[in-house]
Amino acid sequence: MLPKIRISGLFLFFLAFNAFAAHAAKRDFYQIKIYHLKNDAQEKTVDEYLQKAYLPALHRSGIAKVGVFKPIVSDPATANEKLIYVFIPLKSFHGVLELDKKLAKDQQYSIDGKTYLDATYNDAPYERLESIILQAFEGAPAFMLPKLKSPMKERVYELRSYESPTEKYYQNKVQMFNKGDEIGLFKRLNFNAVFYGEVISGSRMPNLMYLTTFENKADRDEHWKAFSADDYWKKLSAMPEYQHNVSKNDTKFIYPTDYSDI
Repeated sequence: MLPKIRISGLFLFFLAFNAFAAHAAKRDFYQIKIYHLKNDAQEKTVDEYLQKAYLPALHRSGIAKVGVFKPIVSDPATANEKLIYVFIPLKSFHGVLELDKKLAKDQQYSIDGKTYLDATYNDAPYERLESIILQAFEGAPAFMLPKLKSPMKERVYELRSYESPTEKYYQNKVQMFNKGDEIGLFKRLNFNAVFYGEVISGSRMPNLMYLTTFENKADRDEHWKAFSADDYWKKLSAMPEYQHNVSKNDTKFIYPTDYSDI
């Protein structure tokens, strides 16, 4: 009887593991790449690389929609640096790990991106490249395309990062979105969210990030006015169990480039 018990236990373990893996696989993973640039020449080089080489290669690899965004700057002369954000949705963490390997095998990508890929050390296309890895929230397991009609450059996308004082408070804030249905509130008020994600690797942790989208600045302001006045938000934000779970809110206003898919 002993061998049967061992086989049964092993079988149950694999069943449990497969169930866990299947559950995890239902939630997208995201990579946000942030190019830090010093001048117009670097911006032009990265723009051409993304538009003509990187996005087409990602499309060929099966990633149909990729977002490319730039900051909304009122006075470019006062900006310390130029930034380009690239949002890449993937179906698994394995996809994140394998992406560069796929690109390395794509000969067309090597040709189209030669200027960027073969840049010399004293003429680099960027000052620094930052990468953030996220996993989609349980309450929003896949990214969503915004339903907007305005031209790309008129749109206002709002990228928020909520840092928490500890890991426990961070999990509490994530729970506020999922079980507390803050996601449902955003959906009911038509915030056109692209994604909600838990940061699993990045320079600022613990934190979560999400991206909401609007036709223009006035549309954005009206949506947040309605959010602040909403009875459910007043009730949710006043609950004792959801207090002090955000230590810093970092908000970036960005717009999609003409070649962005999102």
